Formats: sequence, structure tokens, C-alpha cells
Amino acid sequence: MNKDMIEKPIKKNRVYKGKILELFCDDVKLPNGSLSIREYLNNTGASAVLPFIDKNSIILVKQYRYPLSKITYELPAGKMDKGETPLECAVRELREETGYRAKKLETVLSFYPTAAFSTEIIHIFAAFGLEGGKEKLDEDEFVSKEILNFQDAIRMVKTGVIKDSKTIIALLYFENILE
Repeated sequence: MNKDMIEKPIKKNRVYKGKILELFCDDVKLPNGSLSIREYLNNTGASAVLPFIDKNSIILVKQYRYPLSKITYELPAGKMDKGETPLECAVRELREETGYRAKKLETVLSFYPTAAFSTEIIHIFAAFGLEGGKEKLDEDEFVSKEILNFQDAIRMVKTGVIKDSKTIIALLYFENILE
């Protein structure tokens, strides 16, 4: 690690603590000795799952996203509960949002969606050998599952219908593998 780039915290200032995130506005010392402020969200992280019914069919969920005032297409996903591993979260979210269980879950990758202002990390998994069941949505969660042809989902990314980053990353990752 290049020490000439490290910013040192002087004072942590939590501005807000909510159900899924905390907002901080910290005082920091920059590598050149100057003082500055860093605003960021602290988040527990999340897991997301790309469920394959078969090589050509996947499941996405549609849900209303209040900050966007839009309904989005997304991978089944959710925040990790305290003490929960990314894999445990993926298994739980797949079951809750789609009703499916997977015979096999593979780790795909992990990424920081907004490293400039959030600690959130998202872990993406792929699910194979799905066995059906009933959704168990949280009481404040309203989603519908959609079975899509994989190539149709890729077209939805390329035409701007799907704009969710975790979903785009997973779909484009598998587009290269499946070709």
C-alpha cells in the first residue's frame, strides 16, 4: 500500500444511524498535511443471486425503488444480517424473494458499488439446480419474480431497461462465460 495516499481520520462524526446504514462526516488529515472532510455511508453489505432455471432462463425480481421513483429489474438480493455470511445471506434472499432453493450456489465476485462514498460491498452468487417453493417476503418488501430468457435480459441491459449495477455486472459476466 502506498503510504503517500493514505488519509488519516482525526475525528469520526456519525450524523445518522438508520436501519440499514449510518451516515458519517469525518474530519481527516490528507497525505499532504491538509485537513478535509469525508462524507460516507457505512453499510453492512449485501448478497445477490443470479438464479439459473437452465442455461437459457433466469429469474429476476421487479420492485419499486423509492429513491428512483421507478420499478427496477434486479437480481434477488438483500443486506447481510449481523453475523451472517455472504453465502447464508444469498441462500436466505433467494428463498425469500423467489421461493427457490438451489442445489448449488457458486461465488461469482464481490464489488464496491460506490467506493467514493459508501463502505457497501455486494457479493454475487450464481444459483443452479433450483427447487421451487413459496416466497417469504419481508413485511415491507413488495417484489414480483420474473422468469426471463437470458439473451432477452442481456438485451434489456444493452437497451437501458436494466440499470441496476449488481444485475448488469452479473449478467454481463455470465454473457461472456455462456458464449
